[in-house]
Amino acid sequence: FCERVCPYCDFAVVPARPVGDEREERYVDALLLELERREPLYRGRELASLYLGGGTPSLLRPQSLARLVRGAFDLFPAAAPRTPPSARARGERGEEGARGAGGVRGAEGSEEIEITLEVNPSTLERERLPAFREIGINRVSIGIQSFDDETLRRLGRAHHAREGTRTLEAARAAGFENVSVDLIAAAPGQSIEGFAADLDRALGFAPEHLSVYELTIETGTPFELADRRGQLGRAGEDDVAQMLEALVTRSRRAGIERYEISNYARPGYESVHNSRYWSREPVLGIGVGAWSSEPPREDAPFGSRRANTRDLSEYFDRVAAGESPEVECDALSESQARGEAMFLGLRRSTGVSTQRFEAEFGATPRAFHPEVIERLLASGLLIEEPETGDLRLSDRGQLLSDTVFAEFV
Repeated sequence: FCERVCPYCDFAVVPARPVGDEREERYVDALLLELERREPLYRGRELASLYLGGGTPSLLRPQSLARLVRGAFDLFPAAAPRTPPSARARGERGEEGARGAGGVRGAEGSEEIEITLEVNPSTLERERLPAFREIGINRVSIGIQSFDDETLRRLGRAHHAREGTRTLEAARAAGFENVSVDLIAAAPGQSIEGFAADLDRALGFAPEHLSVYELTIETGTPFELADRRGQLGRAGEDDVAQMLEALVTRSRRAGIERYEISNYARPGYESVHNSRYWSREPVLGIGVGAWSSEPPREDAPFGSRRANTRDLSEYFDRVAAGESPEVECDALSESQARGEAMFLGLRRSTGVSTQRFEAEFGATPRAFHPEVIERLLASGLLIEEPETGDLRLSDRGQLLSDTVFAEFV
């Protein structure tokens, strides 16, 4: 559910504000039913993180999200938490900031497990932040996108810049010690200076995590039509490159290091949830439009990818009838899995571990992609560690990452 559908968005969303108590309860009931039915495939595994995404999940009432949190912990035991970052890694907030990444009070046995909630800047969501914290949410990802009203208007966002500032302040006041800020780079009409100003404003709030995505034109969206008509005013490639270079430099200066192409974090605050995708670890997704990375099994030794219907009415009908809401489930072939291992590994700053790759596929990346790797090394897009043979993107390779990834798909 979203207050409005942004013109660049191709997610499965339903315009709704308010969601409506009856529909909200029906949806949460359906989510819990799907979760229970999906549990057997993941049985015996521990819960590493819980991510409440959307849409705008913070449009649901705190008691609804509390039911989902309890449902997840009732079915899966909590994994041992990560070692909390040191006080020094937390920046300048001193002893108060050194208490840990936000102990979960609302879910028994879930202390320190990362539980993220996506939040958009609005009065309704801002007022609910203390209650979200009380039910066990310990990380918020706030969709700021920009601190400039004109940029927000061009993006079709529902909030004004002042709402972003107030929501960030409210998150801290509610006790959140793990805050992620989302920005968009190369928004329509955005200048290099405008993006730099957005970045400086975001870093001024000392977030633990920063996600910055270059605007992508998705098929079938209003932005695609405007772009084809030449009405979007997109930034040129050189300007985008300067924006992204400024992002790396200024984030590092603020103590936030790049750990994935579009994601930056203070040490110890890398997103557990997102890191599982990039590491090709099992992820169980429930709800409309959700997709899962299913664990290996006898008939799918390299795992499978599963996607749910994007239609809310169809989702309700299927779950109520005891049917699966999936519309696609594909077992990965070995070649597909190798390709994923390469391009997902290269998304991360640590790159592709040759040892791990060989353990899974029986040979090193060079055995499968010798010519491609040599060509990318020669062009300066890849770096190979001399002792281990591990591969990672160069600075230039990060700017041209899509070109690199296409070589392995």
